[in-house]
Amino acid sequence: MKVHFIAIGGSAMHNLAIALCQKGISVTGSDDEIFDPAKSRLEKYGLLPQSFGWHPERITPDLDAVVLGMHARIDNPELLRAQELGLKIYSYPEYLYEQSKDKLRIVVGGSHGKTTTTAMILHVLAHCGIEADYMVGAQLKGFEVMVRLSHTAKVMVIEGDEYLTSPIDRRPKFHLYHPNVAIITGIEWDHINVFPTFDIYRDQFAQFINLIEPNGTSPHTAGLSNSTGVLIYCDEDNEVHRVAVENKRTDIQKLPYVCPEHRVVNGITYIGNTPLQVFGHHNLLNLTAARLACRQVGVTDEQFDEAISTFEGASKRLELVKKSDSCAVYKDFAHAPSKLRATIHAMREQYPGRKLVACMELHTFSSLTQEFLQQYRGTMDEADVRCVYFSQHALQLKKLPPLDPEEVKAAFGGNVEVYTDSKKLVECVIALMRKCVSADAPATDAITQSHNNAINLLMMSSGNFDGIDFNQLAEEVLG
Repeated sequence: MKVHFIAIGGSAMHNLAIALCQKGISVTGSDDEIFDPAKSRLEKYGLLPQSFGWHPERITPDLDAVVLGMHARIDNPELLRAQELGLKIYSYPEYLYEQSKDKLRIVVGGSHGKTTTTAMILHVLAHCGIEADYMVGAQLKGFEVMVRLSHTAKVMVIEGDEYLTSPIDRRPKFHLYHPNVAIITGIEWDHINVFPTFDIYRDQFAQFINLIEPNGTSPHTAGLSNSTGVLIYCDEDNEVHRVAVENKRTDIQKLPYVCPEHRVVNGITYIGNTPLQVFGHHNLLNLTAARLACRQVGVTDEQFDEAISTFEGASKRLELVKKSDSCAVYKDFAHAPSKLRATIHAMREQYPGRKLVACMELHTFSSLTQEFLQQYRGTMDEADVRCVYFSQHALQLKKLPPLDPEEVKAAFGGNVEVYTDSKKLVECVIALMRKCVSADAPATDAITQSHNNAINLLMMSSGNFDGIDFNQLAEEVLG
């Protein structure tokens, strides 16, 4: 079998290409530019194109499939050639479904928590010796690639993104997976360039519920699930509750969940007698969703607790960079309003006696849009020091109008410091952190005195603050 990738260098696309290569499928691909880590990973597997650019001559009649990446344009020369030849053209999610249609599919949807919940499920299944294929949106510890496709696994766990499928298919990706077990972690307006109103955005999740397969088993997955499809949903989220309750399907099982009872002892969160390596209300919600999903494939609560106690978190999701006795530096993928609020609250709950410096970058199309900015009001209020960064260059790349820092400050409620120079932000953060971390430094202000020189730094972005090296920043802070 021969498969060609148009825009093979994308984060998701190159992982799928590698997964197919590992499955024994002949893979080729093209792209106009490819950066690390995709470049070195494709090179490792002999999949890096010999030259960059679009080459219609690479599209030949003997191809069994062409996979079209979101990065490609509708006038892409290779796409036009594939259409001319009448080849089968798949989007990324279409091809994932094609490879998993005979498996039991667990699809994790939601505006936030998708990656962590998916990672938790995969971690537990691996710990319990249950083979699973998967697609997840971050590099996970213990997993070489972000996509796995095999001939033998009976289960596939998929992180279900609600963004568009491809340049020629405007459906949300998670509408193409037809889950047997569906999870909705939360609903908060996002991707306003695609979903211009919240009602339109919320409706994508209502449609997702309608796409749950009513029969949870197939001849290949017998014994792995109940006989009906399953919806697992966060009942603490009003919008999720609404779409779940308003749906009148009687041929699926609905399993609501809330945050479980827990306690924090000496900086460690416990569920019952099980110590966890992750923390925060949002992560406990993710954990509960993962537990319910794992039950569908025969994992007992005892097995789940044993496995989840060793889960260290997904990459960049409330990830510890470095810590000392009096300071911890974390980075997080948080960028949407609810994510900021949840992550800051988690830090507060886990370290109640410490001052918190929280920095976030406006990086996504939505977050850099004046209309959407109002959604951020009050989201950082629990932090002692609140910094917001955005790049005028990012606005130019996204073809958005300039933002006035004072407009940004007002949108957050007026209690943040706004930076447009990442170097200036770093300088200010380091100066403040060193002042509090140093045991010899005199406590010259009320905040420093009240927290006994203990302070944490939280860096939140779906980008990287224009190239900040977080490890180096942590070294500078901790000295």
